[in-house]
Amino acid sequence: MDLRIGIQNSPRELSFETSQTAAEVEQAVAAALSGQSPVLRLSDSKGTVYVVPAAALAYVEIGTEEARRIGFVG
Repeated sequence: MDLRIGIQNSPRELSFETSQTAAEVEQAVAAALSGQSPVLRLSDSKGTVYVVPAAALAYVEIGTEEARRIGFVG
């Protein structure tokens, strides 16, 4: 699934693919925004961990969980 995270006062966004489900990502974002966790911690499909301070989150865009099709579809 593709994720895009906007960070306040930063011209670039974090964009990566994760193996976590949409529900797991949504739960982590909700915990960070509600103050239960001071940071949003997510990992991509290669194992890289991204840690963003909850106060700096501008937006989180959660893509679909469908696998990308490669090649020609008939």
